[in-house]
Amino acid sequence: MIYTVQVKVMPLKDLLDPQGKAVLGGLSNLGLRSVADVSVGKNVTLQIEANTPDEAKTIAESASKQLLANPVMEYFEISLT
Repeated sequence: MIYTVQVKVMPLKDLLDPQGKAVLGGLSNLGLRSVADVSVGKNVTLQIEANTPDEAKTIAESASKQLLANPVMEYFEISLT
């Protein structure tokens, strides 16, 4: 069976997010000063062939740990859709 898995990769909360700060500055320049903070990450959609949803999540977790996320700077969340 083919499962669609979403992997959300975001910068760790304790680290500086230069992209987020740039977007926050841009929003402020546009007059949108009510936005308090911005964090920029990435969303990766995987089509995984697996026997069970748990197997698909395990494969996505392996892909995330090995390639999609840098554990020094990022964390990831996996959801099956």
